[in-house]
Amino acid sequence: MIDTVHFDAAAERLGVVLSPDGDPNEIEGVLNPASARDRSGQLLLYPRTVQKGNISRVGRVAVNENADGFGVRREGYALQPEAPYELRPSPGYGCEDARVTFVPAIDRYVMAYTAYGPSGPRIAVAVSDDAHQWERVGLMNFNVPGLTAGDDKDGAFFPEPVMSPDGVESLAFYHRPMLHLSAVDGRAAIPMIESMPFEDRESIRIGYIPLDRVKRDPMLGLLECAESALVLSPDANWGSLKIGGGTPPVRIAEGWMSIFHGVDVVDHRRRTRPKLRYSAGIVVHDAVEPHRVLYRSPRPLLEPQTESERAGIVDNVVFPTGIDPRPDLGARIFDTYYGMADFRVGAARVTLR
Repeated sequence: MIDTVHFDAAAERLGVVLSPDGDPNEIEGVLNPASARDRSGQLLLYPRTVQKGNISRVGRVAVNENADGFGVRREGYALQPEAPYELRPSPGYGCEDARVTFVPAIDRYVMAYTAYGPSGPRIAVAVSDDAHQWERVGLMNFNVPGLTAGDDKDGAFFPEPVMSPDGVESLAFYHRPMLHLSAVDGRAAIPMIESMPFEDRESIRIGYIPLDRVKRDPMLGLLECAESALVLSPDANWGSLKIGGGTPPVRIAEGWMSIFHGVDVVDHRRRTRPKLRYSAGIVVHDAVEPHRVLYRSPRPLLEPQTESERAGIVDNVVFPTGIDPRPDLGARIFDTYYGMADFRVGAARVTLR
């Protein structure tokens, strides 16, 4: 069931937070940051930094908001491509598009990220006790009958245990299995994708990891996906080509709220290279059974408008990946951090009225 809760949401842009600073490891962009507060309350961002050849790392940046905007301090890297599943001989590999969630049930920060290695993009997991030093856990395991194993992106964990469709108390995470034709040549495949039913296009799914397995072994248990449910597909309003998870969910009165991304074709005149637009909107899930969607933005909350969002490595992109609740400003105020045209990091303040 969709649209059983109703609220207005507004987004105010706060400006550019991070831009490439001349470091060779950022020459092709600093973008798509995870966010978290460490145990002292310091806000940290974990942007994807890209060196020549599309080789990616997950940075670690301390952020303080001030009268002039944002003060940032680069603190090195949370992850650099080292594991076999993050490396390959040809260019285009590494650690991409992290999302970080603090999970009280195991008293750890959990990072889901895209490991781009010899098999293509896969969801990988790392954990931390302090949000600064990270330890790899491995690749998510979908080797259960009925689950789809293969190219997958946009992993992000829910912070609290929920109930799976089969009634199992679980840790849940977003993921987006990819169409093979999209992974090979996404733009050339657009006519084929547009001929598909919406539910067959790239969609948001929620994977479920039994909580008892995680408590028995917080490391290996975090990789054992036992169920996966389709929760949100493209539709005709916006995000018609594909949609994917954005920020980790946060708790609001109505349930679990997240800011996701959707992709639309906005110019078909060049069939071999049509113009795309990445926008962002809100989804709200039931608090206990998140496979039940209660609300979906009927139109985008954020669309590419500023010059930094409209021109970059990939034009016309707003790609949300980090969210920071701001109870100091109000109970229903959240700062979201997002990639701008695959080159910079921006911030927007979201208010749920």
